[in-house]
Amino acid sequence: MLREGSRTAVVDAGDAAPVIDYLDREDLRLSAILCTHHHGDHVGGNTGLLARWKVPVFGPAREDIPGRTHALAQGDRIDVPGIGIQFSVLDIPGHTAGHIAFSGERMLFCGDTLFAGGCGRLFEGTPEQMTASLDKLSALSSDTAVYCGHEYTVSNLRFALAVEPDNEVLRTRAGTEQAKRDRQQPTLPSTIGAERATNPFLRVDEPSVRAAAERRAGRALGNRVAVFAEIRAWKNEF
Repeated sequence: MLREGSRTAVVDAGDAAPVIDYLDREDLRLSAILCTHHHGDHVGGNTGLLARWKVPVFGPAREDIPGRTHALAQGDRIDVPGIGIQFSVLDIPGHTAGHIAFSGERMLFCGDTLFAGGCGRLFEGTPEQMTASLDKLSALSSDTAVYCGHEYTVSNLRFALAVEPDNEVLRTRAGTEQAKRDRQQPTLPSTIGAERATNPFLRVDEPSVRAAAERRAGRALGNRVAVFAEIRAWKNEF
């Protein structure tokens, strides 16, 4: 949620009930719904929220989004009603065919494309698309806060250590994030800088990541997309 005074916008409302409970408890009014992709755990709450608040719904132009009023694609900019924040829209296909991200004010809402320590499964896109999408996100400023769709951080970093066991920054991060969970604290948001240093899916050009992918494949891999694809296949089975 993005909150400004008595107004709130919600990003990827998978379920209306907790959003309504929070808004009622805090005496807030919904001003907008932002959606990154069409999966039910990201748009399942739209209909219930719209039954109570008639607000604009911003979502990807190339996907079916319940209640969408503003169809968005790469290069679009939006002013979030009632919040005073402007976002640029990025096309980031791979997890789904029309997935988008909202970027601005040193914040990134990236749905299920980039996770803390990982990335989403390729349900509708190709390794080429996902690699390009992650490159686009990795190019953002290092202090950009990463708000992703799910908190898989600890398990993702466990896999990352299997890929790069000698990455000292990664080892430190894994310990830090596990300590947060032990204290019942969230591990999100991450930052783009942290992901560049520890996320194997943003590190396919690193010799250590390529070597790990080639060991698993049992052969030389021709390019960075092939490295990504091998690492993604490995994670699917991890």
